Amino acid sequence: MYSLDNIHLECNSKIKLNFNGGDLSSDSGLFLLKEFADRIGFHQIIKKLFKTKDKASRKHKDDENLNQLVYQIIAGYFNDNDADELRNEPVLNTILNKDSLASQPTLSRFSGRMDDSTLEQFDDILKALRSTIYAIKRPERVLLDLDSTLLPAYGKQEGVNYNYHYSSNGYHPLVCYDGLTGDLLKIKLRDGSVYTSSDVVDFLKPLLDEYEESYPDVEIFLRADSGFTKPELYSQAETNGVSYVIRLKANQNLYKLAEAATERIDELTRDNKLDYAVVYDEFDYQASSWDYPRRVIVKVEKPSNQFTYQYGFIVTNMDLSPVNILRLYNNRGKMENFIKEGKNGFNFSSISSPRKIVNSNRLQISALAYNLFNYFRRLVLPKSMSKMLIDTIRMKLIKIASRVTRSARYLIFKLCSSCPYKKEFYKTLENIRAIPKLE
Repeated sequence: MYSLDNIHLECNSKIKLNFNGGDLSSDSGLFLLKEFADRIGFHQIIKKLFKTKDKASRKHKDDENLNQLVYQIIAGYFNDNDADELRNEPVLNTILNKDSLASQPTLSRFSGRMDDSTLEQFDDILKALRSTIYAIKRPERVLLDLDSTLLPAYGKQEGVNYNYHYSSNGYHPLVCYDGLTGDLLKIKLRDGSVYTSSDVVDFLKPLLDEYEESYPDVEIFLRADSGFTKPELYSQAETNGVSYVIRLKANQNLYKLAEAATERIDELTRDNKLDYAVVYDEFDYQASSWDYPRRVIVKVEKPSNQFTYQYGFIVTNMDLSPVNILRLYNNRGKMENFIKEGKNGFNFSSISSPRKIVNSNRLQISALAYNLFNYFRRLVLPKSMSKMLIDTIRMKLIKIASRVTRSARYLIFKLCSSCPYKKEFYKTLENIRAIPKLE
């Protein structure tokens, strides 16, 4: 019965189904990403800066494979195996100007060709993209949010180790986001067992040099938790004119210097041990590994219905009030959301190769997809969508059905008439065309 054109449903005899609908796509919103990418010169940057050491003449070139993976990730197709099912997908083929996409074996071989040189190229690509984005909209300030996270691994990949902080096996990458825009400024895959702040000074140096040389008028701030309690990091920030707020791990010397704040909260709660209370103070402190004293802010907090105090210590070179220093630090919770979106929405955990260098490069591809989308989100999406996560944007603006028709001169994609987000689609396209063309 299934060889017939029409399939009748027993639940409703008036309904007939067949697979003769023509060339259809469920990802027509990717054309918006393509239009935006062309506007900012994304594909030209990839073509200019990315090349493996492969000397063979191949049908699917390196830059084309990279672009295919970026668009697949943005559309939510995370596995190389997806490429086999997408080979004749009309939107992706049109975007990439191909008759058929690269297959899973082709993409796997492409990943295997990436090495240390391509890893450096990804840094150059992100630097070039930043230059383009900043030419469109230069920030007044940038907030370097430092953190690390765990990418779980379940095989015998090179560099995978047990991490005691996370109580799990995996890699332990170092990440730096702009806490104001969500841009992923830099990410580095590290062995699973390394400490949080390992290599952080070398990690930050190219980034700080870039801002000092190319964007000297942009104010730079740095924020990090107690895992980055490292005097070399403080000195690096001070040398580069970076304002920082970094949490300190509590110790007996800090508790002793906070005695004045403790006495104040004792007095404040003497007659009321139930309600919430908080006291702020500051003092100069020099740890044994520091060359000189630095300003430390302390927050002593008594939660409601508790008798014990909670202490928080922040080292800083800023002259804001203690309350504002703590507010600035506490806003770093956004960082966790950025990391979560990278993992869940852009497949940062795609680390299945036995070789660490391949996994490092695959992580950079995911980071590239994340940044292209984040630029798209903050520069051209309507305000009603500019705070939405990638999963929501996929559902509302990317996963739009269309049917392909062809004329003598044109390839026409007829998008779903009942799409509830036509207004947002047109507004996004209008915003893209309002971006000035860069020379």
